[in-house]
Amino acid sequence: MFIKLLLIFTLVPIADLALLIEIGRQIGLWPTIAIVLITGVAGSALLRWQGLGTIAKFKRELAEGRFPGNTIIEGIAIIVGGAFLLTPGVMTDAVGILLLLPPTRAVFIAIVKRYIKRKFDIDEFITVADEPPPRDEPLDPNLRIEP
Repeated sequence: MFIKLLLIFTLVPIADLALLIEIGRQIGLWPTIAIVLITGVAGSALLRWQGLGTIAKFKRELAEGRFPGNTIIEGIAIIVGGAFLLTPGVMTDAVGILLLLPPTRAVFIAIVKRYIKRKFDIDEFITVADEPPPRDEPLDPNLRIEP
């Protein structure tokens, strides 16, 4: 796992830098800088908009008594997308913006869910009872409590 992370954190920035250099070579320095700045500003606005919407959805689901499992994964995708946007580079900005757009974020969420289900061999994320059991009834019907 350490080797994979090391490769990701070294190869991705190198590839991003190489792409940035090539774009700069093709269109020039100032247009390249403009692209990086524009994607950063647009991504930040998108991050704010999507983040606030997800927070509102999270609060609404909690108020309705539902577990916000999908919304939590959406929030994680938005945070990861924001982190990619903070990393300078065209490739990471593209990935960040893709994680902030609802249709592509839905694909990411489906992939994460499939991975979690396979990794932990589960069918459902969580099952929540509509209401808690009565206080005078033990959870285990065979359990006897002596006074």
